[in-house]
Amino acid sequence: MRFRYLDYEASRQIPNIVVDGSPNEASVLALSHWPGIASPPGLARDLSAEMAFAYLADPARHEPAEVVTNNHFDQDGLVSIHALVEPEQSLAQRELLIDVAAAGDFATYRDRRAARASMVLSKLAEAETTCTYSEFTDQLYAELLPQLMTIVLDNDRYRELWADEDDQLTASEQAITSRAVMIAEQPQIDLAVVTIDPDQPVRHGHRFGGDSFEGLHPMAIHNATDRFRLLVVHGRRYRYVDRYETWVQYRSRPVLARVDMRPLAEQLTALETGGVSWTAGDPGGLSPELSHDGESTIDATELLQLVTTTLFRA
Repeated sequence: MRFRYLDYEASRQIPNIVVDGSPNEASVLALSHWPGIASPPGLARDLSAEMAFAYLADPARHEPAEVVTNNHFDQDGLVSIHALVEPEQSLAQRELLIDVAAAGDFATYRDRRAARASMVLSKLAEAETTCTYSEFTDQLYAELLPQLMTIVLDNDRYRELWADEDDQLTASEQAITSRAVMIAEQPQIDLAVVTIDPDQPVRHGHRFGGDSFEGLHPMAIHNATDRFRLLVVHGRRYRYVDRYETWVQYRSRPVLARVDMRPLAEQLTALETGGVSWTAGDPGGLSPELSHDGESTIDATELLQLVTTTLFRA
């Protein structure tokens, strides 16, 4: 069965399958790894795109709907919709497209083409617009669904959109290989401590559609460790991050519950002697962080002890 894409608001009036988001009042099926959304028996996967491909493989599960929709734009959502709108094209490149979805959602990749495609899609999602978010989401899907296979299979055509970030990824990977970046794991609390040599520059990479991660390219980190909690140490700059895998319904391995780091942020602010202020995101956010402004006066060893104690106690 071949579906057609329809924007989320318009789909409220017609039976639809929603992918990688929340169902609306007309949704007959949700192929979404978002928390709190029930998965059809046998279709649960780490990525919504994997769920969409699993759905294609089981025609008996097809629901009475001809429309597929989503309430936000990102790489996983785009691949999921494409799988239902263009099943023949998608199935021919199933693993590569799933890799694109993983590059966007989880900042991991196996094929560099997938990483570069994710960079392109993130860059396009950064475009300035006067539209509402819903309108811009619809615009992006309408424009990029026909282009997706070209973006994935012919990266060079979009080089100007990915070249700079690709250099950041290469430099980040080389820093790990040369041990200018050291990664120490504590599996009991699912923590990776990423220590960047103070002489290394601040590098960055995209997250999702249009967001950014500072310090080191996240794909370099995530491909080097499968720990879902990160403590990044770069001189006197620190950042603790819960990876996005801990927000979705992740299926391929157990995931520890997130810990509210806001009390620790208050404790760290009180310990600072130079007026530095710490903040922590709501643990219900997509990828909450514990971070600070300026340069911390807290020693890295002391910080690590406080973070690990907080996690062990939780």
